[in-house]
Amino acid sequence: MESVHGRFASWSSTAVAERGPGRLLCCIVPTAERATDIHARIARKESRMSKTEPVFAGIDVAKNKLDLARSDTDKVVTISNDTHGIKKLVKMLSDMPPTLIVIEATGGYERSALDAMLEADLPVALAQPAHVRHLAKALGILAKTDAIDAKVLVDFARHAEPRLAKKRSKNRVELESLVTCRRQLIKVRTEQRNRLGVTHAACARAAIKAVLETIAEQVAGLDGQIRELIDSDEDMNEPDRIIRSVPGVGPVLSATLLAEMGELGSLAGSKISALAGVAPFNHDSGRMKGKRAIHGGRRDVRSVLYMATVAAIRCNPIIRIFAERLKASGKPGKVVIVAAMRKLLTIINAMLRDRIEWNQLKIVQRLT
Repeated sequence: MESVHGRFASWSSTAVAERGPGRLLCCIVPTAERATDIHARIARKESRMSKTEPVFAGIDVAKNKLDLARSDTDKVVTISNDTHGIKKLVKMLSDMPPTLIVIEATGGYERSALDAMLEADLPVALAQPAHVRHLAKALGILAKTDAIDAKVLVDFARHAEPRLAKKRSKNRVELESLVTCRRQLIKVRTEQRNRLGVTHAACARAAIKAVLETIAEQVAGLDGQIRELIDSDEDMNEPDRIIRSVPGVGPVLSATLLAEMGELGSLAGSKISALAGVAPFNHDSGRMKGKRAIHGGRRDVRSVLYMATVAAIRCNPIIRIFAERLKASGKPGKVVIVAAMRKLLTIINAMLRDRIEWNQLKIVQRLT
């Protein structure tokens, strides 16, 4: 026993002799100080193990059903994509709210579920299918089913940390519907006009002209409804006035930005440019210096912004000077227009941020 105390001076020990040839079993019991340290480490370990891990949820959307996957279970729950099913979905998520819910954009079929979750103050983000599929391929998931997609959305929520969706007022939702409907009618009108140019039969031409007349009436009616809706809403009336004060910007671009670019005025210019798809991205590797090009973004916004920029290059002094300087430096025409689009959008973003109209800009006042 003395030898034991001699080797372990800071330990108190109890020796228990076990009968046997030359065997001695020693149970070494730590001192009070050492025991406290060990218990503290065990307590910290148990505390870490007992902490609740963040829970992520993914919702794959189809026309008739929703598939819900969660990170805390391997089970995938299928719910009908209707009023009753969406209420059930919100109830399930509200009982144990996840850290983040990701729902996939599916041509508008996700809208009802998304709005219901936002109304219930659940943390939900909208993900583009292409982004989710890229992650699945990166993870080596080549198979594709609704259940698998729902689980990939869980991984997307965990790793990508997408931006949370925000509630929209009833008028904003209605404005987006009207703007979308108008855009679809304009597309049909373009198709019919192109078809009319290669059609020679008199009866067929008459039918196409009748369609064009109907579309013109519907577009005019939508323009009136859009204008009435914006004028009657205080939250949209002032931003609309600010946007339309920019030379070259008309009611179509203003309504499109209000409906589909709600982030205007709240983000930096570089982020707004990327959202609209007019920000050039690098394509470099080692010694190779690739050609920068725009990619992604909101195509519908970009299309309307393009037409407004073409007009602004002619009648907007700031955009015209900017475009002429780029042309003088030898930039290609498309590069000039895209850069002017980015310049115009950045100016509008700054005006909405500061709540000032075109004539109040310092750069405009220096020109006058």
